[in-house]
Amino acid sequence: MAAAEHGESGRTVADKLNYLFATVHPASRGPFSNAEVAREICAAGGDTTISSSTIAQLRSGAKANPTMKTIEALSAFFGVPPAYFFDDAVARHTDAEIAEVIALRDVKEVAMRANGLSEGSLKMIKAVIEQARFLEGLDPDPAPTEAGGA
Repeated sequence: MAAAEHGESGRTVADKLNYLFATVHPASRGPFSNAEVAREICAAGGDTTISSSTIAQLRSGAKANPTMKTIEALSAFFGVPPAYFFDDAVARHTDAEIAEVIALRDVKEVAMRANGLSEGSLKMIKAVIEQARFLEGLDPDPAPTEAGGA
């Protein structure tokens, strides 16, 4: 069924899984490997086992219809609802939440590094951020996101 594989937006299970691999990982490291995810899912217990080759097939689109147990295991690992893979509205909402968490993680890192600096240093940092936003063509005064409680 093409509609179920691609959803309304045309994003496949592979697209959504690759997005999770690219974005959902600790700030201190890069994305997880297929082998790491398979190992963690198997180590979590339960009756779900998955191999790195199965994950590779899912990510490439060679295997387009994973079992519900596989979806549940991948969902649990990445911290998303199982519906993420089937419902584009859920996927859009979840992707927005992931983007917000990543942005907040970045802001927290900057804030922690700025903690204890003098008022003059903080003004200088603010000016550097404003200049960087200008150079990258971003809004100089970004509005809070809807999910952020705007």
